[in-house]
Amino acid sequence: MLPFNKPYFTGNETKYIEDAVSSGKISGNGDYTKKCQAFFEQHYGFKKCLLTTSCTDALEMAAILIDIQPGDEVIMPSYTFVSTANAFVLRGAKIVFADSRKDHPNMDENAIEGLITTKTKAIVPVHYAGVACEMDTIMEIAKKHNIYVIEDAAQAIDSYYIGKDNIRRPLGSIGHMAAFSFHETKNIISGEGGLLAINDEEFINRAEIIWEKGTNRSSFFRGEVDKYGWVDIGSSFLPSEIIAAFLWAQLENLKQIQTVRKNHWEGYFDKLSDWAGANQIELPKVPEYATNNGHMFYLVCNSLEQRTKLLGYLKQNRILAVFHYISLHTSPFYAPKHEGGELPETDRFTDTLVRLPLFYELNPDEVIEALLKF
Repeated sequence: MLPFNKPYFTGNETKYIEDAVSSGKISGNGDYTKKCQAFFEQHYGFKKCLLTTSCTDALEMAAILIDIQPGDEVIMPSYTFVSTANAFVLRGAKIVFADSRKDHPNMDENAIEGLITTKTKAIVPVHYAGVACEMDTIMEIAKKHNIYVIEDAAQAIDSYYIGKDNIRRPLGSIGHMAAFSFHETKNIISGEGGLLAINDEEFINRAEIIWEKGTNRSSFFRGEVDKYGWVDIGSSFLPSEIIAAFLWAQLENLKQIQTVRKNHWEGYFDKLSDWAGANQIELPKVPEYATNNGHMFYLVCNSLEQRTKLLGYLKQNRILAVFHYISLHTSPFYAPKHEGGELPETDRFTDTLVRLPLFYELNPDEVIEALLKF
C-alpha cells in the first residue's frame, strides 16, 4: 500500500540526538532548542520564538497570553483541526465559527466582521494547506475592533502572504502571535512538536514565564535575577533537547525539503488538470496574495458520492488517500453549543475534499497514473 504520509529523515537526526544525550543536557531549553528558535527568528523575522511540545501547546500559550476568560468570544473557521478550538475552549471561550471561502477551505474574510460582538477577543485564521488567508482584511478588521489575531500556521512553514503593498511576509509574522506544528505529517518534523512565534513585544516576557511552568527560571539562568520562583500561571510547554535535536537536522535541510515537496505538488497540478476538468473535480487554488509551500495536494470532488467512489478506487489500487476535517460546528461536542447559522462551504469541503499522498520520497506518477484511469 502506498502510504498517505512517510516521515523524511535527513540522516543527521540520530547524530544530533546522540550529541544531545552525550552533553548530559536533555531537558528543555538547551543548545538545540536555542539553535532552532534562533533559526526562526533570523530566517523569518519573528520577534521571539519558543519551541513547544506541540502546535496545540503553542495555541494554548497564546490563549493564556491574551487572557482569554469565560464568556470571551473567538472567531475561527469551522474547517480546522480540533486543537484550534480546544486551546480557547479550555480557557472558557465561546467559539464563533466562520464559513470557508467558495474557492478555498480558508475562512471567508468577508464573513468575519458580521460575527464580531462586544465579547470578541480574538480572530484565529488557519492557513489551510499552507496557503495564506487574506491577512490585510483580517488585520484591518482586528485593528478597527481592537481584537487580537492569532495565526494557526500549523501547515504553513515557509509560506508567504503578499500584501496590498506588494511586500512578502512569512505566514506567522503578521498576527500578534502564531503557532506552528512539527508533527510527522508536516513539511518539517520532529515527531511531535510545535513553535509559538510572538510578533508583539507586549507578550515576550510573560510568554517565557508561562513556557517555564509559570516561573522566571529563564531569567535566572541568564543572570537577570538572583533566584527564581512561581510568578504566574504556566505549564510544561517546552520540549526536550532530544526533540529539538531532531528538529535541527530538519531545519538544516529546509530548502531541499521544500524544493522536492513543491515539485511533487506542481507535478500533480500539471498532470491532473485536464483529468480534473473532465471529471468536474476542482484542484487546489493558490490566490495571487499567497504562495505555495508544498504542504498538501487535495482534490475537491463534485459530491460526497464521487468522493466515496474515488477513495474506494484508490484503496483498491493500493493507494491511501484520505478526507480531512469534519466541520467543528457539526461535531458531537460543539454542535449543541453552536449558535450561528449554517456554514455551507465548510460542509461542502467536509463532504468532498480528498488529500492525496505527498511526502519527500513519493513518486507522484504512481498516484497520477491510477487517477487518470478513474
